[in-house]
Amino acid sequence: MADGNGGMRIRHTMIRVSDLRRSIEFYTQLLGMDLMRTRENEARGERVAYVGYGNEYSNHALELVEMMVPPDEYVHGNTYGHVALLVPSVEEMSAELKKAGVEFVLEPHSPRPDNPNLIAFIRDPDGYEVELTERG
Repeated sequence: MADGNGGMRIRHTMIRVSDLRRSIEFYTQLLGMDLMRTRENEARGERVAYVGYGNEYSNHALELVEMMVPPDEYVHGNTYGHVALLVPSVEEMSAELKKAGVEFVLEPHSPRPDNPNLIAFIRDPDGYEVELTERG
């Protein structure tokens, strides 16, 4: 297990989704993540999937949670920022995502004039922002 602090690390980040199947397809088919595992918890009324790169025991996962009895409306909190993904080429990934009809919040660009890095922001099926980052 990777540990930079006495065995402690960030294990996963959870977001609520309105359609688990649709979200799994978005993160695995369009962003290349692996489906690490799924589970149902009837007592809590949720269906859960963990997605990410590599395995859950050594890499950070994104936990997608769908409520079995969905609320009338999903409302994002006003403090959510984004999930950031390091990708080999922002331009190439952006071209593929555009072909798939993914919504772009910000097109690929350099964050500052003399910065060799590229970033872009997209929306997932539930409207969460995802940053694509390429280190130059």
